[in-house]
Amino acid sequence: MQVSLQALKAFEAAARRGSFKLAAEELSLTPTAISHHISNLEGRLNVNLFHRQGRRIALTGAGRRLAEATSDGFRKIESSLEELLTAGNTVRVTTTSSLAAMVLIPSQKEFEQINPGISVEISTGESVDNQSYIIPIRFGDATGVEPSDVIKSESFNVFGASGMKPPSWSNEPITLFTTEWKNKALPDASLEAWLAVNGLEGSNIKLEIFDQELFGIQQAMSEKGLVFCSTTLTKRLLNANLLQQFGTQPVKSDLCYYIPNKCSFETRSAARYLNWVEELLNR
Repeated sequence: MQVSLQALKAFEAAARRGSFKLAAEELSLTPTAISHHISNLEGRLNVNLFHRQGRRIALTGAGRRLAEATSDGFRKIESSLEELLTAGNTVRVTTTSSLAAMVLIPSQKEFEQINPGISVEISTGESVDNQSYIIPIRFGDATGVEPSDVIKSESFNVFGASGMKPPSWSNEPITLFTTEWKNKALPDASLEAWLAVNGLEGSNIKLEIFDQELFGIQQAMSEKGLVFCSTTLTKRLLNANLLQQFGTQPVKSDLCYYIPNKCSFETRSAARYLNWVEELLNR
């Protein structure tokens, strides 16, 4: 059965306010218009929704049932509209601590300047956040990820503080910071493969291991050693002359940054952020 949305709104307001006059004031209509909408609704439903005694009204049994349904329905609609409006103005992102600290947060102002009116909220966490309108940027095994969800394939290299002399791999012990992932299911970033690619097998290396890449990067910037880490996380620091590399070749890995079900994000703000962050990571 097709009924007028305006009639349902008029009925819901009158039922909630207990008065055609107050409903009219709320909806910017006349009491006569409210009465007309409700009479038409009663005619379509073939049931009385109000007992009328002069200007006084009271819900019938059928009216009470419809009032409960319409009030609940309009509340849900209003809540959804508010949620959509918020989603249109705010991008919420969850990701790893390292990507947030080393890449996304330092670049956040750039996105907001390009997209005035859209703000970005970034939080960290290792599990996928299933709340609506939250974009989870995850670090994972590319062999188990849908190719369309991948936004950056990862490679690794060795870096040191800007200005430090190149390491003498064969003549002196070298402190090298690296990462052991909290998630044991992730493939290793193969230091052995990197040493082989660069002909540095057998180098005198003292490994120090952290559970997040940003800690090793911070140690290297403090000139306490070198760091074997993501090229994605160090790109901004290289451009800012805070880190340097030493002519070594990076090694590819099976690791990547990805967004589960990337195509499911439909708000315009999310689409703009997804395009921007993928471009940012692949510059």
